[in-house]
Amino acid sequence: MTVPTDSLPTLLVVVASTRPGRVGIHVGEWFRERAEAHGQFDVRFVDLAELALPFMDEPHHPKLRRYEHQHTKDWSALVAGAHAFVFVTPEYNHGYNAVLKNALDFLHQEWQDKPVGLVSYGGIAAGTRATQQLKPVLDALRMAVAVEAVNIPFVATLMQDGAFRPTDIVDASAAAMLDELARLEFLLRPAHEAAELELVRS
Repeated sequence: MTVPTDSLPTLLVVVASTRPGRVGIHVGEWFRERAEAHGQFDVRFVDLAELALPFMDEPHHPKLRRYEHQHTKDWSALVAGAHAFVFVTPEYNHGYNAVLKNALDFLHQEWQDKPVGLVSYGGIAAGTRATQQLKPVLDALRMAVAVEAVNIPFVATLMQDGAFRPTDIVDASAAAMLDELARLEFLLRPAHEAAELELVRS
């Protein structure tokens, strides 16, 4: 499917790891370049280490969108303006990291009716135990998780001169996931646009 170039949907690539020396930032930068080359999205990039959200500090439930802090308002605007997402996530102790959960929990309606792709990395399990824990959370936020995913085993072996160098299989999986995200975004856009319009009217 080809999206008209004058109306490219926005894809927000989110790097979840904030650990010093993390591999995730390099994987995220590779995926951003891969998504830009794909040509179906206006690609934006968010590093949760730079975003530096505090742990949830809003007094009202996120469903109400009555945010009191500027960092939440800024995060809300960024997420609300995106049409699709990719989370680049590590695996910590068979799960995903707390910083990503916190970033998700700050908001609610801004995520709804939008597709999300998962790029995971690790050792032999390629981060897949983290994504299996993440999927129920994304379901609760009414996001559409792409079946196609990018799972990167033994990620340290793919680092060369400070950059991530994917195998052909990893690169092909990225292409398949981007194709699916474009398809899902096209199908879901009327739903989340209608929800935003209803919010404005209320």
